[in-house]
Formats: sequence, structure tokens, C-alpha cells
Amino acid sequence: MIIWLVATGIALTPIALGGRLARRLATASWTHRHPRAALVLWQAICLAGGLGAVGIGLVAAVAPLAAVFPHGMHTLAGQLVNGHGLAGLGGPHLVALAWSAGLIVWLLVHTTKVTVRTAGRQRRQRLLIDMVADHCPDRDAYVLPSRERIAYCLPGRRGRVVLSQGTLDLLSAQELEAVLGHERAHARGRHDLVLLPFIALARAFPWLPAARAARETVPLLLEMIADDHARRAHGEFVLARTLVLMAAPRSDGGALTFALADAAVAQRVERLLRRAERPRWVPAAAYSTATLLLSGPFAVLVAPVLCATF
Repeated sequence: MIIWLVATGIALTPIALGGRLARRLATASWTHRHPRAALVLWQAICLAGGLGAVGIGLVAAVAPLAAVFPHGMHTLAGQLVNGHGLAGLGGPHLVALAWSAGLIVWLLVHTTKVTVRTAGRQRRQRLLIDMVADHCPDRDAYVLPSRERIAYCLPGRRGRVVLSQGTLDLLSAQELEAVLGHERAHARGRHDLVLLPFIALARAFPWLPAARAARETVPLLLEMIADDHARRAHGEFVLARTLVLMAAPRSDGGALTFALADAAVAQRVERLLRRAERPRWVPAAAYSTATLLLSGPFAVLVAPVLCATF
């Protein structure tokens, strides 16, 4: 019984702590100084919560089959292989097993839908860019014949950096290189793939505060990570000036299209110009917390495999 309680507690820990940790992380000031560490912690919170939710169902489902959780999973697997089905499981245990199986299917369905829709949208955008934009070999970018201020990365295996003629006319050579460095950092890091699981999680569980907070916070962290790449190559003042120029309203009153910084441009500019200290222990603490969150539910799910191997 003690072993079962331990396994249950390990699986429940990230579920119980995930919501509280997500609320604090969404408003923590250190995340802007260490966006990569904050991103890893967001990934750990969401993944650990999902693994814990699946694990708690499995732990409850196989409780009648053996004295220890891993052996209960072995027994259930053996019954299914030998044609004995779900013998020995009562109604509550079947509900717990259905919970885990349904949760996995629910997540897979939404992840697949988001992936297919995103890939289709990117493919259509690439075709459109190929039709209406001119490729500029010197900058390895596609230039739209528009006076609007446009700069964004179109991700994919054949990713493209898209600019507008208005952006080329507005920025100096150094500022333009900063923009290109920012967008190429998005492309190299495949930030679209990093963001995709958070979109799927928010679609699958829109009522979960942690899923909504991650969906709203992670895009800004990705922008800051790309900012750091551009800042190291071109300097924070050049990049900050570029962000301000791109976000400033046009003098002719035209509409503003700004994909580079969106509504968070003020936070990003402030971050670049404020030379705050970045203690090295903060990322280490974030990575350690992420490891601890994942270790429990991961151990619960891997234990049956390891027991079978050894």
C-alpha cells in the first residue's frame, strides 16, 4: 500500500504544484532577464502536468493486479497479450484506465489538428510569398512591394524571411541587419515548433489557467530569445532603435503592420536598454526545478519498462 501511495503522490505532485507555479512564472520579472530558462520551465510545467495526469490514471487502474505499480502494469500488459483483457479490474479501475487513454487520445488529436493546420497555413503563405514577393539574394530575404512596415519569419523546412519595401526604405543598413538577425534566429531555432505544443495544449484544455498563461507568455519569451541573438551581433541600442522605428505610427496615417514585436514592443525595448544584472544562479535554479518536476511523473511511466528490462 505504501508503494502505491508513493507512486500516486509522485504523479500528483506536478498537477498540484503546476497551477501555482504557472501563476508565479507568468508574472515573474526574472523571466525577461533569462527567457530561455523561463521557456524550459514552462515546457516542464506543461509536460509534467500531462504526464502526471496520465500516470495517476494508470496507477489507479492497475492497483488490484499486483502489490507494486510496475508489476501491475506488467500484469495488465500480459493479460492483454494473452487475450484475458481487463480481467481483475473493477468499475473504478476501468474509469481510471479510460481517463489515461482518453487523455492521451485527446492530446494527440488536438496536437495533430494544430500541426496539420499550421503546416497547411505555412505552405499557403510560402506559395503566396513566392508569387508576390521578389527574392533578394544579397539579404536572402523576400521583399513585398508594400509601403507598410513588415518584417517576419515564415517558418518551415524552407523558411523565408519576409520584408517589405517600406521596411527597406525606413531602416539603415545596420538596423536592417538587426532585423534580419532577429528573424533568422526564429528560423534557426524553429520557434514555430517550440510554440506548437503550447497552442495545442491551450486548444485541448482552454479552461486550464496554466495552459492559457503558457500560450500568452511563451511567444514573448521566444521574441526575447531572438532579440538576444540579434543583440549579441549588432548591439542592444541598434536593436532597440529598430524596434521603436518599426512600431512608431506612420506619419502619413497609413495602417501599421508590425509582426516583429507585436504589442510587447515596450517590454522588449525596456529590457534591451535596462542593463540589469543577470545572476547565473537563476537559470540553474530554473533548470533544476524543471528537472525535478519532470523526474517524478517520468519515473512513474518509465518504471514498468525498466522493470521489464531488468
